Amino acid sequence: MSEGQMTGPIWALVKAHKFDVIELIYNYSEDEVKPYVSLLSERIKCKVNARKANLSSPVDYEEIYLAAERLLKEVVKPDSDLSILLSPGTPAMQAIWVLLGKTRFPCIFYQASKEQGIEAVKIPFTLSAEYVPAVTQLNQSELSKLAQLEAPLDSAFDDIITIGADIQTLKQQAQILAQQEVPVLICGESGTGKEMFARAIHNASARKDKPFVAVNCGAFPSELIDSILFGHKRGAFTGAVTDKAGVFEQAHNGTLFLDEFGELEPAVQVRLLRVLQDGKYTRLGDSDEKSSNFRLITATNKNLIHEVAQGRFREDLFYRVAIGVLQLPPLRARQGDLDFLVDSLLQTLAKEHPVLQGKNISYLAKKVIKEHKWPGNIRELKATLLRAALWSGSDCIDEAEMQKALFTMEDKQDSLLDREIDQGFDINDILAEVERRYIIKGLEQADGNKSKVAKLLGYNNHQTLSNRLKTLGI
Repeated sequence: MSEGQMTGPIWALVKAHKFDVIELIYNYSEDEVKPYVSLLSERIKCKVNARKANLSSPVDYEEIYLAAERLLKEVVKPDSDLSILLSPGTPAMQAIWVLLGKTRFPCIFYQASKEQGIEAVKIPFTLSAEYVPAVTQLNQSELSKLAQLEAPLDSAFDDIITIGADIQTLKQQAQILAQQEVPVLICGESGTGKEMFARAIHNASARKDKPFVAVNCGAFPSELIDSILFGHKRGAFTGAVTDKAGVFEQAHNGTLFLDEFGELEPAVQVRLLRVLQDGKYTRLGDSDEKSSNFRLITATNKNLIHEVAQGRFREDLFYRVAIGVLQLPPLRARQGDLDFLVDSLLQTLAKEHPVLQGKNISYLAKKVIKEHKWPGNIRELKATLLRAALWSGSDCIDEAEMQKALFTMEDKQDSLLDREIDQGFDINDILAEVERRYIIKGLEQADGNKSKVAKLLGYNNHQTLSNRLKTLGI
């Protein structure tokens, strides 16, 4: 091979710029690559390394991502000045280089063309490191390691599946809290994973080998609350045929998780406050005072600050439990996580139900998932996927099958006028939803006659209504 035969974007770049080391990754045969690498090393007087990536397809994003990430993790040092040439390869390869170069491996991008020669490329946007491929060949632990793009997390958090920056930050905050002995309050809608976070905090703490006692405060029968919390002696009340330990005693040296904490009645809040202050309590029917060394984690789907303001929750109790606070977002706010969550949950379901092995989901079915509000959050998503997978007549769940698996619940009539504003929202979304509801109601009443609906709802004319239909997606 003569120097005149040395062409292409790689040769153009190394002629125009000096580099300490050239790292090549290829999917050609060894016979084709070795002579090229040898001549390139000779021409530029620079170390050239080349490694083969065994790709089943040059457009398989998953395989390309793993191969490129593996290379960069091995060769890039903290003080490295990294350059990436985008021009060779398929569009899929270029997309992966941009993804990695704009997130985990900051670099200078170059491209080469006959018209412009070699030029540095400015990518005019930023990315969050929120991408991990849905790698079906990897087990859950390995998937979790891929998701941990920054600070390493204790393995206790591996079951909390995410590629989103928000949940990743919450996992890191939860790990910090796990190492402390402060009470933790976990807030979030039903089904967002509050108990999962509580268990992860316990399992990452120094108490991990001690009991984790979970109690649903919303399920307390009023006549048995004291017995459940503090325990009782035999004969303390009708039916107390044996001594029984309460949850505080059961959680001694471990963690007590009180779910639906906001449901506690005011009288119970008073009795609970004392044991939280000094760890001391007395069983029903007993005169001896006991003590428990427990770590408290509470969870609620209520806005406790609002409950305090309304006089329904004790302020002193709130400030005792709300030291470390985690606010879990609803699933509808995790759009960037949905594809990954769906693929991961399908893998989990296949392990739990072997009959579902090989099931996957179509692009259009995933679109249906993204458009649903998911009031039951992850719990609802998992149940819906299971339902759809069981009903699906093929290995791929399609759009129609996903639609049939969904439950659509009517919104409360006053929900638009009763939103909590502590977390903030876009008032224009509320106004648009009100307008959408009345337009749909008007169209139903007027059998689709736009002129009549426009008159009923006070629009200038049917064209104005038509414009609003388009804007609101009706």
